[in-house]
Amino acid sequence: MERHHFLVEGRVQGVGFRHWTARTALSLGLTGWVRNLPDGSVEVQAQGERESLERMADWLRRGPSSARVTRLTIIEKPPENGEDSFVIRHF
Repeated sequence: MERHHFLVEGRVQGVGFRHWTARTALSLGLTGWVRNLPDGSVEVQAQGERESLERMADWLRRGPSSARVTRLTIIEKPPENGEDSFVIRHF
C-alpha cells in the first residue's frame, strides 16, 4: 500500500477535472481525495497499490479531453489509515 500526492497544473479547473479524477481513482480501486487550489491547480492524494497509482499518474498527465495538463508533480507520502473511498474536497 502506497500513497502519492499529485499536483496537477495547467487548464485543470472549470473543466470537470475533479469529477473525472474521482471516477478514475474509484475505477482503479484507490482511496483519497481531490480538490481545487486557489492558484488554479488541482491537488490529489491517492492511496493504493503501486500499479494503480502509476496508472493514475498516467491518467492525470492527460486529464479529461477538455483539460490541458502542463505539469504533474508527484510526491510519495506515508499511507494513511481510515480511508474507504475517494472524495472531492472543497476549499
